[in-house]
Amino acid sequence: MTDEQLLERIVANPKIMAGKPVIRGTRLTVDFILNLLAHGSTATEVLREYDGLENEDIQACLLFATQSLGNMAFMPLGKQDG
Repeated sequence: MTDEQLLERIVANPKIMAGKPVIRGTRLTVDFILNLLAHGSTATEVLREYDGLENEDIQACLLFATQSLGNMAFMPLGKQDG
């Protein structure tokens, strides 16, 4: 599946979840799925918990985040040694 096809799975509508990006056809936000993964849930566990969700939806969330962050500059948040 191409990047474009994956990203078509992510939509934003001001009337759904206050315009946050969601997986098409759901009210599951990209940040919700990423948070589950960040806190130790596996993709298999997420897929098992949310009927109708597909592995490509999780891939789409990761790609969306990657592309969104690729256009940002970050400042370190913690104390650096040196």
